[in-house]
Amino acid sequence: MDAAEYKCPNCNAELKFDPTTQKLSCDYCLSSFTIDEIKEIYAESVTVMPDEAEETEDEFASHTSLYHCASCGADIMADEHTTALFCYYCHNPVILSGKLTGDYKPSKIIGFKITREQALSKFKHWCSGRMFVPKDFNSDEQLEKMTGLYVPFWVANCDIKADYAAVGRRVRSWTTGSTEYTETKEYSVVRSANIIAEGIPADGESKIDDLLMESIEPFNYSELKDFSMSYFSGFFADKYDVDKAAVFPRIRSRATDAGRAIIRKSVSGYTSLKVMNETYSIKKTDWQYIMLPVWFMTYRYNGKVYEFALNGQTGKLAGTPPLNKMKLNLVCAAIGLGITILGYLLGVIFL
Repeated sequence: MDAAEYKCPNCNAELKFDPTTQKLSCDYCLSSFTIDEIKEIYAESVTVMPDEAEETEDEFASHTSLYHCASCGADIMADEHTTALFCYYCHNPVILSGKLTGDYKPSKIIGFKITREQALSKFKHWCSGRMFVPKDFNSDEQLEKMTGLYVPFWVANCDIKADYAAVGRRVRSWTTGSTEYTETKEYSVVRSANIIAEGIPADGESKIDDLLMESIEPFNYSELKDFSMSYFSGFFADKYDVDKAAVFPRIRSRATDAGRAIIRKSVSGYTSLKVMNETYSIKKTDWQYIMLPVWFMTYRYNGKVYEFALNGQTGKLAGTPPLNKMKLNLVCAAIGLGITILGYLLGVIFL
């Protein structure tokens, strides 16, 4: 068996045989498989040959313009009728740099449901209770920079092999007469399961904070549609610069958390548990490359970039507001002065 002929079921990179472990290993996402596991996975796989999909990829390439920001390196996609004038990230001018290849064509997309007016209203409401932000933070000039952006996402379905072993204790106490009794029973708790974790997302844009994107989840995947260039009309899109192999550690972590939650939820009724073994191995990952709608804005303050994102489907907003320390210090000083004056007046009254 020539390992070079087989691709990793999780990230599609080449697998290599490791003499030490006697397994096929992936240098990119660090997955490993036995030879029997790989044979079984490939036996179940159905090879899809390229057909008319090439035509749609060519159409995508010919009708998509790519803009490049020389300042921060961002690549912005738009349809041929939409002109990008500034970078959504650093606000510097961008230049038209050509067309894209069909490799960047997503399979699915969720269109914007939140309008620009609704997004601005939600952002202003979010700002209204924050006293110590800079004066121009929600000015008209700043709000003009809010951009309707389709963010590239890798969405994974993971097959997880879960093995769990623990010692469970049930303790009960009772009193008979003047004697107190305690009974302790120990049980062997074992779980072995194949779990499918579906729809785990990871954004494919390195310039947008991953935690920010996770904070505006979830998206409703039931509204995914086949990709069409018409969704780009009036909006922009990012060209992914983080591939499947690079995002797989995030996918693996989230899939493991999902598997762990399912297994531990199935273990109940014990006073205490001592875990002896707990492993979650991802044996196969199916991928989709999709575009999800986000209203996005950045704000530069004291040399730092603050990012704000609003889910263009649900309206959920996330971000960290900048702190105007001078305004905060003035308010604190005013409060301190007020307390001092009040103390002085109370002292005069009670003398």
